[in-house]
Amino acid sequence: MQQSHERQEPAGPGPAPTGPTPAGAASPGPADAGPASPAPADAASTAPAPARPARILVVDDDPTVAEVVTGYLDRAGYVVDRAGDGPAALARAAGNRPDLVVLDLMLPGMDGLEVCRRMRADSGPVPVIMLTARGDEDDRILGLEVGADDYVTKPFSPRELVLRVESVLRRTRPRADTGPLGAAGLTVDPAARRATKNGAELALTLREFDLLAFFLRHPGRAYGREDLMREVWGWDFGDLSTVTVHVRRLRGKVEDDPARPRLIQTVWGVGYRFDPSAADPSAAGPAEQEA
Repeated sequence: MQQSHERQEPAGPGPAPTGPTPAGAASPGPADAGPASPAPADAASTAPAPARPARILVVDDDPTVAEVVTGYLDRAGYVVDRAGDGPAALARAAGNRPDLVVLDLMLPGMDGLEVCRRMRADSGPVPVIMLTARGDEDDRILGLEVGADDYVTKPFSPRELVLRVESVLRRTRPRADTGPLGAAGLTVDPAARRATKNGAELALTLREFDLLAFFLRHPGRAYGREDLMREVWGWDFGDLSTVTVHVRRLRGKVEDDPARPRLIQTVWGVGYRFDPSAADPSAAGPAEQEA
């Protein structure tokens, strides 16, 4: 038989085969590729989703202030919405619920206090940091009374505001090191951010929830207001009236008689103590006389 002397050229790239692969044959692939490990069927579903950046709603009628605050928050990695008055803020919050609201107290038509009240009624306990140009303590306390979680007095440092935003948002994340807490008919579920008293759900603000959870974790121990500000708020300094207001508001929701608190007791000259075992209502003094 005559042999062919034609040199066999290597096959160049060609169209991929369209027919079925014979049983037992390896699928075509790169020559240096090893055997492929089969991917789990639910690999896509088990991969962790990337964290969603927090959405911040900035409400201020001063365009310069709103622009500066928005710029700093945007550079810090947040998604920022803006509104120039109360009705626009309520509409934006209803359309796309924010993770936190930076809210000016002095707004035209509907002031920040009313916006805060309505927003909490419509959207639930969204964290609020209130901006105020007023230096009077009564105005700051009034903002806390309607449910603001923090306040910043104008003029303020935008960097400080970003740090306050980070602090408040950090407190909204459930703790991974604890399960549900309970004592004296009170229960707190940090993962669900849910609190109840004798089975009935409590409407608590962010800070009230954190304060109650802290008390439940540390029963029987007295804490000064500086201690509570550091442990609950995460601040090393600040206006201690913030703690006083939140203790008073929390008493109004967890005590049978807030005027004679049995659970959250005042320790004169020190601060407060959570005592779930105190059964004698006469053992505590009036709530309004704070340490």
